[in-house]
Amino acid sequence: MPHKLIKKVAIVGGTHGNELTGVYLIKKFQKFPHLIERENFNTLTLIANPKAVEVCRRYIDTDLNRCFQPEDLQNPKLINYEQMRAKQIAQYLHQEKVDFIIDLHSSTAHMGVTIILNNDNCFLLRLAGYLSTVNPLVKILQYSQKQKPSYLRSLCELGLAIEVGSVPQGVLNGYLFLQTELVLSQILDYIQNNNQGIKQPIYNSFFIYKQLETIDYPRDEQGELKAMIAPQIKDYEPLYPNSPIFLGFDGQEISYQGNSTCYPVFVAEAAYLEKQIAMCLTIQQQVTLSDDFGE
Repeated sequence: MPHKLIKKVAIVGGTHGNELTGVYLIKKFQKFPHLIERENFNTLTLIANPKAVEVCRRYIDTDLNRCFQPEDLQNPKLINYEQMRAKQIAQYLHQEKVDFIIDLHSSTAHMGVTIILNNDNCFLLRLAGYLSTVNPLVKILQYSQKQKPSYLRSLCELGLAIEVGSVPQGVLNGYLFLQTELVLSQILDYIQNNNQGIKQPIYNSFFIYKQLETIDYPRDEQGELKAMIAPQIKDYEPLYPNSPIFLGFDGQEISYQGNSTCYPVFVAEAAYLEKQIAMCLTIQQQVTLSDDFGE
């Protein structure tokens, strides 16, 4: 039997208005809806932040993808454009009884094709195992469950983001556009087969990168950057204790002071400079699933 019968899937793009991969995939699906139609569930599409898309900016007033905390959605004093838009989206997806959300994003970091999970729901982990099996390009990133759920995908338990990069802001990359469409199609196929109770190929063991923390650039007393990310730091490549992580403008290397090996992601993401984030640090964890896990 399937773990959960999924009846309606929302595919969202343009949560950030200058991430054109998701924007133009949604426009493509709206023009050619058969591409995302499946036999046993319904799909809907949504441009999350149309005003930001129109001016090709990440947001108008504030980052929409940080506006979905439950208390914020209920706060009548939060009335800027994105805060009101978040309330409208939450109400719409609730009224539509959406039970699976796929939010499409791109990054200026060299993330490749990354699936971002907010939780360790057993259905999502089986899906992650399936994607790791059928698509060798896919990496699985899991955010800390200690964080308050502020992302659009957190509006339902079965929510994820597809993050691809490197793509400059306001630019379409044909290769990563097609890779996003491919992995999205693989997710929809998995959901359809799951609804039919069809057993699907899955690695019993695969890797997840679990978020530990975010770190900022070194700064001086005025808040100005004192260093840049060391050139050898790459997304998903190991960072060892005492190895260089930043390179000062004075030429001095700054070493990573952690006690164990970690794996940076979102390295030098352009949109994160204002958030005082140079990169996110993760640990690589092997996940082993039994044949009946989540069933």
